Amino acid sequence: MKIANFIAWIVLLIGALNWGLVAIFNWNLVSAITGGVAVIATIIYCLVAVAGIWLLIVPFIDRGKISLWD
Repeated sequence: MKIANFIAWIVLLIGALNWGLVAIFNWNLVSAITGGVAVIATIIYCLVAVAGIWLLIVPFIDRGKISLWD
């Protein structure tokens, strides 16, 4: 579960960085990386959503903690 949590944190940070860039500079990092291919961008957005949902439910699964290093 530690690996899943770590991957979820990384994906969530990438999503947060993307939305920060959209808000501040009106520049979409995901569109720039994917070259404007909508299907790939949608997959990336879905992965960010799944990572966020995972990090919301994992404390209930793991008795109230999100374990990365312990």
